[in-house]
Amino acid sequence: MTLSKLVSVIKHARNKSKTKVKIQNRNVYHKFAEVEIEIPKDWNDKDGIKDYYDGYLLDYLHDNENLYADKMDEAMSKAKYIYGTGRDEYRGMDEDTNSEWRFECDEEDEGGHL
Repeated sequence: MTLSKLVSVIKHARNKSKTKVKIQNRNVYHKFAEVEIEIPKDWNDKDGIKDYYDGYLLDYLHDNENLYADKMDEAMSKAKYIYGTGRDEYRGMDEDTNSEWRFECDEEDEGGHL
């Protein structure tokens, strides 16, 4: 047996006595942004119809997302990444999803998921 063949056999034998282990890590980061918009006091009326939204601010916000969508996009692009899911750090952010939208209006005593 040649010296190079002997070295090859020894290396192969050493590799057989070892087990490879992969070490893995997953870190989760999130961004959070909040924008404030102003809506008319008579938001519940539309096109001359009184109580059009039947008191549901959520429906008004869905119909008028142009009031906040671009502002939120800009705020999110400027927001810093924060370690963790953020799920328990913010009021009402409790869904097990990749993205969550909420609204809060203290004057109307209303809030919830968008």
